[in-house]
Amino acid sequence: MRWTTVVAILLGLMAVPVPGLAAQVGFEVVRIPNGAQPPLTAGIWYPTDAPATSHSVGELTQVVAPDAPLAGDRLPLVVLSHGGGGWYGGHYDTALALAHAGFVAAAVSHAGDTVDDQSGVLQLWRRPEQLHRLIDYMLDTWHGHERLDGTRIGAFGFSNGGFTVLVAAGGVPDLSTIAPFCEVHAGQDLCEALRHAGVDLRFAADVPARAWVHDPRIRAAVVAAPSFGFAFGRAGLCGVSVPVQLWSAADDRHQPHPYYDEPVRDDLPRAPDYHLVADAGHYDFLPPCDARLSRMRPALCNSLPGFDRAAFHDRFNADVVRFFRTMLP
Repeated sequence: MRWTTVVAILLGLMAVPVPGLAAQVGFEVVRIPNGAQPPLTAGIWYPTDAPATSHSVGELTQVVAPDAPLAGDRLPLVVLSHGGGGWYGGHYDTALALAHAGFVAAAVSHAGDTVDDQSGVLQLWRRPEQLHRLIDYMLDTWHGHERLDGTRIGAFGFSNGGFTVLVAAGGVPDLSTIAPFCEVHAGQDLCEALRHAGVDLRFAADVPARAWVHDPRIRAAVVAAPSFGFAFGRAGLCGVSVPVQLWSAADDRHQPHPYYDEPVRDDLPRAPDYHLVADAGHYDFLPPCDARLSRMRPALCNSLPGFDRAAFHDRFNADVVRFFRTMLP
């Protein structure tokens, strides 16, 4: 959908290594079986002792060691879920920061809700199942699976990915709330985008609770600007018992307050580690854009005057790493 189209040209921010931990990051792209559907594509970042150099993945440039040997044992795993219209590399800077800190970070491109496949934009129940398949693959099939610690698994998600992670951690949304919400708030960017995309908001009204796949292996979650936060409610979030770090952009005009982040903050059974980022917009949770992408996608790339997205991401990634290191000891 146009409001979350993440073009794969994200350049610029390289994660800062954590002293005393992995100096370099290995990287690979894998294909994951997805039942009767085509395989899922995922990117995996991991600590390595091999030398890293600048490499391209699609139109993304990052400093990694492709297909390098994995370094370490009993490594914690963090899975990442991108926003609507994104791809597995949409939060590459956070994945790099996690890998530098000794985590394995794995991000899946959510089939039906990617930059080049919008066939299932409101079939939100597909996303948690795909995240579940990613965890299965990492623990059972990935070449380094025996060196992962299955008791130390976290999940990170932004926008639609934040919604995905809340479901995977035990949340049960009620999608029948979307149509009446958009009737009342028709001018909101989210509702305008759904209408522009020709999405029938009523078709998902009868999604049964059993359609939402939970993954009890997830022990901690970082959620940034979650979409459809109003669709959960206290009852829908009562099953989320893991610690949550919740991020909110104070100037989020795509998902304006108080319908998205605040209901999640207020209705979680366990108070989250809540961060309200002054002057940040919705897309400031994406890595900084290079000059070319800024020209092509100003709505995606432009921040408020004086807001330094690169400096924010240094702090943001450090806080995300710190949270997971604390909650996944």
